[in-house]
Order: sequence, then C-alpha cells, then structure tokens
Amino acid sequence: MPEIIPLGWFHTAMGIIALFSGGFTLAKFKEISLQTRSGQIYLVTTLITAGTALAIFQHGEFGPAHGLAVMTLVALAVGTVAAMLKPFGKLSRYVQAVSYSVTLLFHCIPAVTDGLMRLPVGDPVLTSIEDPILKMSYLGLLALFLIGIGLQLRWIHRQPA
Repeated sequence: MPEIIPLGWFHTAMGIIALFSGGFTLAKFKEISLQTRSGQIYLVTTLITAGTALAIFQHGEFGPAHGLAVMTLVALAVGTVAAMLKPFGKLSRYVQAVSYSVTLLFHCIPAVTDGLMRLPVGDPVLTSIEDPILKMSYLGLLALFLIGIGLQLRWIHRQPA
C-alpha cells in the first residue's frame, strides 16, 4: 500500500474520532442526532472525513473510497434534512436514524480494509484486496449494521411521540 500523505493522516485522525464518537453516541443515546454534543462531533468529523477522502487519490483516479465518500455526504445531507425540516413527517426520525447510521457503516468499510491491509506494520494481515477474509469482514459489518438498525428503529418506534 502507498505511504500515507499528511492529508491522509488528518483524514485518518478525523475518521477515528468519528468512529469513537459515533459508537459512543449509539451506545449512550441509541441514535445519532444533532441534539447531542457527541452526535454533533460525529457528524462534523464524518463530514470532514468524507470531504478529505475526495481529495486523496492514492491510485490516481476516482475509486471505491471516493464512492463511499460521496454516499456518506448524500446520507449526511438526507439525515440532516430529515432532522431539521421533517419532510417525511412522522417517518423523518426513522430516515434520520438510517441515514446517519449508514454513515457509520461507510466509515467501517475503509477502516477494516486499511487496518487489515496496513497492520501490523511490515507484516499486514492481508496482502490483497481480493482476500476472502476481507469479503467476510464486509459481510459481518453488513450483518451488524442490519441488526443494529433494526434494534434502533424498534427503539425509536417505542419512544413516546
């Protein structure tokens, strides 16, 4: 894998902050929201992470990481519109929850990929993006996301209006 450039280090630091604040927010509040400080930190660091990802071209062209960044920005926009303008009526909170939570999945995909392809330094776990372990990791992330979003939506449904 190519060396990490300074922008890449900043991007990585923001992504790590986002992952921890997103995990904390979900654990404590059961949803990511603009109403909590940790939710705000998560959303801002996610925005920065996605924005900086669009400026990193390790392979010289638009790639899958850029696609994830664009999808993250779209999900952030949809979630924020749902939270602030409530265009979906009673469903707006559900749209917000799914939109913001999917951004956490989008963070985890490159985190797992880069982690397994770069660590431990000098002898990474994986040497190829095509490794079946990576594909199983993605499947595991998807399963965790689907279970988590199901529990989250059920919790929101049970909240008083």
